[in-house]
Amino acid sequence: MQSVILAAGDSSRFWPLNQKHKSLLKIMGKPIIWHTLNGLKKSGIKETIIVQGPEKDIEKELNNVSGIKTVFITQKEPKGMGNALWQAKSLLKERFLVLNASKIDCKEIIQNIGRDKVALFGQKTENPELFGIAKLEKDRVMKIVEKPDKKNAPSDIKILGVYLLEPSFFESYSKIKKGMYDFESALSEYVKKKYVRMIILKRESSSLKYPWHLFEVEKYLMDIFLKRKVLSSFVSKKATINGNVFIGENTKILENATINGPCYIGDNCLIGNNSLIREYTNLENNSIVGANSEITRSIFQENVHVHSGFFGDSIFGKDCRIGAGFITANRRIDRKTVKTIIKDKKIDTGLDFLGGIFGDSVGAGIQCGIMPGVMIGSNAKIWPGTQIFKNIDG
Repeated sequence: MQSVILAAGDSSRFWPLNQKHKSLLKIMGKPIIWHTLNGLKKSGIKETIIVQGPEKDIEKELNNVSGIKTVFITQKEPKGMGNALWQAKSLLKERFLVLNASKIDCKEIIQNIGRDKVALFGQKTENPELFGIAKLEKDRVMKIVEKPDKKNAPSDIKILGVYLLEPSFFESYSKIKKGMYDFESALSEYVKKKYVRMIILKRESSSLKYPWHLFEVEKYLMDIFLKRKVLSSFVSKKATINGNVFIGENTKILENATINGPCYIGDNCLIGNNSLIREYTNLENNSIVGANSEITRSIFQENVHVHSGFFGDSIFGKDCRIGAGFITANRRIDRKTVKTIIKDKKIDTGLDFLGGIFGDSVGAGIQCGIMPGVMIGSNAKIWPGTQIFKNIDG
């Protein structure tokens, strides 16, 4: 079985963390797409085709680090999933697996494939209006309806971003009208001609549609792969480390700091005196956490420096600089789920807890605060004493 990873989109719904492809954001020291490749490798797939964008940022990041043979193909313009797959057509000679770059749980998904030559993967959903929904006869896919309302949904099974196909799929694709959603159109035609089995997964599969979905990816990876390991010799005897905590080389943990796992702290980091780092926190290389800080369920990319403050359920792009006394409010005062704005549209995240989301190189002065679900664009500068109630462009 061959495999194709699609990683050529512009990640527009992932603002403000879309300075590069979203699958290049790091969790536990590796890009998300690396974790996907690792899952393919453990499933016995020895080679994969990666379709990337014209920037070729995927190829640059993964050079000689993935542990699996990769063939890189470039989609010159963002013309949708069907066009991206078409770029790999000449290399596909047998059944092949198509998946998004963020399918870190692909090993579990592949285990469900038997002798199927073609198959789709699905899960139950209570929100059919957000997905492609399958019309089924027993386990056969008869039709795919895009984003129906609940009254008109043919089932409660949504289509996941993993597809087992044969080269004959391209015959259907070549005949349909081309556009951003031509893959879905071709798939609907394909299932009319071919027996396509629906494999329904019981466990919720990871998704990376919006920035806050990074928390799901982080939790999955930490729960399965994170083990207690301390590589640094600069950990104070007066520091407290509980549970599964990874501490990288040359990282300094100062007196009276407390780290409650699961947590990942990369190389060359500094955790200041009396700081508290709590569960499901991911700090990439060269991060600095000032004295008297509290961080919980947050993700820092490389070289993020924060002084004293509270950072809860928040995400920081690389090279951010945050002044002392910064507070991220991570829960609404009325206890409703947190809503935010993506591409001028209000989105209910479905989360009870969500702090701020910051792009790359954001700078903030002292004594600032941000409301739940607010996003800050890359390179933005926040004046001291500012309280932020709505998104800020970079």
